[in-house]
Amino acid sequence: MDNFIVSARKYRPTTFASVVGQGHITSTLKNAISRHQLAHAYLFCGPRGVGKTTCARIFAKAINCLNPGPDAEACNECESCKAFNEGRSFNIHELDAASNNSVDDIRSLTEQVRIPPQIGQYSVFIIDEVHMLSVQAFNAFLKTLEEPPAHAIFILATTEKHKIIPTILSRCQIYDFNRIRVEDTVAYLKFIAGQEQVTYDDESLHIIARKADGGMRDALSMYDKVVSFCGSNLTAEKVAENLNVLDYDTYFTVTDRILEGNYTATLLLFDEVLRKGFSGQTFIGGLNAHLRDLLMCKNPQTIPLLEVTGSVAERYKTQAGQCPVPLLFEGIDLLTSVDASLRTATNQRLHIELGLMKLCGLGQKKNEETLTPSLPELVPAQNPTRNPAQTAPKKEVPPTVQNPMTTGGTATTVVQTLDPVPSTPTVGTQTEKIRTASLSVPDNNQPAAPQAHTESLLSGRSILSLLNNRQKNESTSNTSDITSNTTGNVSEEKEEKNEALLKKAYQKLTQELLEDRPRLGAAFEEARIEDYTIYLNVPNESLYDEVIHHLSDIQKRLCELSGVRLAVDFKVEIAESTKPLKPIKAEDRLQYLTEKNPLLTKLRQTLDLDIE
Repeated sequence: MDNFIVSARKYRPTTFASVVGQGHITSTLKNAISRHQLAHAYLFCGPRGVGKTTCARIFAKAINCLNPGPDAEACNECESCKAFNEGRSFNIHELDAASNNSVDDIRSLTEQVRIPPQIGQYSVFIIDEVHMLSVQAFNAFLKTLEEPPAHAIFILATTEKHKIIPTILSRCQIYDFNRIRVEDTVAYLKFIAGQEQVTYDDESLHIIARKADGGMRDALSMYDKVVSFCGSNLTAEKVAENLNVLDYDTYFTVTDRILEGNYTATLLLFDEVLRKGFSGQTFIGGLNAHLRDLLMCKNPQTIPLLEVTGSVAERYKTQAGQCPVPLLFEGIDLLTSVDASLRTATNQRLHIELGLMKLCGLGQKKNEETLTPSLPELVPAQNPTRNPAQTAPKKEVPPTVQNPMTTGGTATTVVQTLDPVPSTPTVGTQTEKIRTASLSVPDNNQPAAPQAHTESLLSGRSILSLLNNRQKNESTSNTSDITSNTTGNVSEEKEEKNEALLKKAYQKLTQELLEDRPRLGAAFEEARIEDYTIYLNVPNESLYDEVIHHLSDIQKRLCELSGVRLAVDFKVEIAESTKPLKPIKAEDRLQYLTEKNPLLTKLRQTLDLDIE
C-alpha cells in the first residue's frame, strides 16, 4: 500500500506565487529580497492555517538560493535549494516554542546563533508559536533578537500576537496575515480536486470553505475527510452530512416559509433540524447569517461582501428580490436578540420557536401590505351640483397657503389651495382674502390617476396609519353602507345618497379623531358640511397648521369610510371656538379649578400651598 500524504502537506505551497490569499505579504517579502533590504527579525501573525510557517520556509529558502530568479523565487536547482527540498539543510532551523519555552532553551538557541552557515549567506531560525515562551525566556531572548550576528535572521510565528511582550514586538517587522476568503479557498480546492480527479459541485466546495472559516489547512483536512466519505464524487448533501453542517437548502427553504408567513412549516423544519443533531444556537446563527447575506444582495455596492459565487450567489440574488429591506432588518435584529438571550433561556427550544413565529408574523405583514390595494390619488372632478365658479378652468399657479391673520376682532379666513381657481371677493362689511380650492377626489364616473401615496408623520405616526388600524376592526355590517360605482349621468337621488354617506363618514372620522387625536377631534367636531364643503373653525394658528398639514390624510380616510370618491373641499378659518378650551398652563388650570370650586382658594391659604 502506498503511503498516503494528506492534502495539507502534499499541496503545501513551495513558492511565493503558490501562496493563497496573502498577496500583500508575498509581494513585500519578494521586494525585500530583490532590493537586499532584509531585516534581522520578522513576526508573522494571524489565524491558524493561513500560511505563516509556509511563508517563513519559502522566505528562508529564497534568501539562501544561490541563483534566485528575477521574481525573487528560488531556483530549486542549486545545492542550497536541493538541501532544503530534501530536508537536510543546516541553514534553516525550526524551533517549537510550545515545547522549548524555558530560559535554558533560549540559552542553547543563543549559542547556536553564533555558528555561521555552511552554504548560503544566512542562518534562518523559525520559532513557531512564539507566544508560548515564558516571560523570563522572552527577556533572555531580547539582546540576541535586537543585535544578532550578520548572518542570523529570526522569523517568529504566532496566532496570538497580544501575548507577546511589547519589547519583542518593537524589535521585529510585523506582518499580519489575513483570513483566506471563501472564493480563494474554493478556487484552491477546485485545483486540488482536478489534480486528484475528484468530481464535485460548487455548493459542496462552498460548504467546506465556509466551515473552514478562513483557514486553508482546515479546509484541506475537511476535504480529505469528505473524499474518504463520498469517494470521487462530492455532493452538497453528503458533504453537509459528513461535516455536520446545515446546507444552503435548509436556510433557503426556511426563508421561503418565513416570507409566506407559514409558521407551521417553519416549526416543522426546525424540528427536523434538531432531529439531525444540530443545536438550536447553530440554526439561529446560520439563519441570521443567511438573512445578512440576503441584505447584502439588495444593493449592488454590497454584493462583493457576499462570500459565495456561482450558482449559490444566483440563488441569493433571486431570493433577495423577494425580501423587503425592512423585513430583513427586523429579522436580523430579532434573531440577534434571540441568539444573545438563548444561553440564559430556561426552555431554549420554545425561545427559538417563539422567535421563528415572530419572523413568520413579519412575513404575513409583508403579504398583507402587498395584497392591500393602495387608495387612488386624489384628483379634482367636476360635480353637476357644484358652484360654476368652482368648476372654472384652472390657472397654472403654484399652490400656497396664506398666513392666518385677525383684524379688529374679525377672523380672516384662509383656505388651503391645491387646485387654484378664480377667486370671487365676498360681500360684507370687511373683505376677506380667500383662495378657493379643494382637496378632492374624482367622481364615481371618472377613473383616478395612479400615484404613489405618501403619509404625513405626526409624533412618529401618521393620522392615516392610526385611522387605518381601525379599518381592520370594522364589522362586515358596515359594508352595506358602501355604494358601488355606476355608469351614466349622476342623478339627484344619487347625489343625496352620496352626501348622506359623506356626513355619516364624517361622524365616524370625528369619533376616531377624538379618541386618537383629541385636539384635532375637537376642531372637527364643531365643523359643518354644506354642499360637499367642510367648514372648520380653529381657535389658534398652531392648530390651524396641524389641520392644514393633515388634510390630505383625513380626506383619504373620509373616502375609505364613505366607500365613494367625492370631490370635497375643506375651508379652514381661524376663529374663537364656541366651546371653552381646557387650560394648558399650571396657572390656567388653577384658575379653572378655582372657578369651579371656590373653596380651593381657602384650602391653599390654610395649607400654604403653591403652584408647582
